[in-house]
Amino acid sequence: MATTSAVYARIDTNLKENAESILSQLGISPSSAIQMLYSQIVLVKGMPFALRLPSDKAVAGPGLTRAELDTELTKGIHSLQSGERYSADEVDARLAKEFGI
Repeated sequence: MATTSAVYARIDTNLKENAESILSQLGISPSSAIQMLYSQIVLVKGMPFALRLPSDKAVAGPGLTRAELDTELTKGIHSLQSGERYSADEVDARLAKEFGI
């Protein structure tokens, strides 16, 4: 039997809950996910994803078709016309809740 060691990390509560919800839907425990990450780090001899500063260019979102982008922009125009507005704090709170960021 292989010996094991504990890994302790402090992370944002919302990020943890959102990630664990997704992992649960995938049938993966947090411990298994961490083991997968560590295995990939060893396999590729580094982080298994690119580490770089974000681009200064605005992006529409990967994979959006022109029609999908037009639909999203139209929703935004309608929300402005109806007076539906959100403060920066409200947007930040929603992003944190939905995406853990």
